[in-house]
Amino acid sequence: MDRFDPAKLAVTYIAPITPFRPFEGRKYTLTHSDSTGQLFLTIGPKYLYTNSQYKDEVYAEWLQTMGEFTLCGKVHVTKGDFDEQHSKVRFMIFRKEMETALKALVFGDQAFYSCFPWLLDAPIYIKFESVYPEFNKMIYYGTPRQYMLGVTEKTHKK
Repeated sequence: MDRFDPAKLAVTYIAPITPFRPFEGRKYTLTHSDSTGQLFLTIGPKYLYTNSQYKDEVYAEWLQTMGEFTLCGKVHVTKGDFDEQHSKVRFMIFRKEMETALKALVFGDQAFYSCFPWLLDAPIYIKFESVYPEFNKMIYYGTPRQYMLGVTEKTHKK
């Protein structure tokens, strides 16, 4: 994934989710092609699970807790299906590529933010799921506004 290129992002909405509604139940699944660099974002009422043996998808959804909205995501490092060394590599790759993934996720759903602009300042947390404690972490990744600004600034400079 390395750097986010909006031209390599394909977005699919699954009913009843549209670019503008609803907020409740909105789930994101981001996958990619290693060979082409293409990113695929599916936004729908449930996650789009693949049969990929590597499980490289990023899943996210909007949650409301005590009146605060949060974009909560998760990635699969290992549930015991990878040894500790392979899990360390997966963890490091996910950490390195998460900014690109979040740019794609936010940019791909930018029309949604025109209806819910307050969500641009909501916190983003990503859960790295692993059986190994050193890779089983919840990490704060800023706000959608940070990712939207980074992409739109670069897009307008071209």
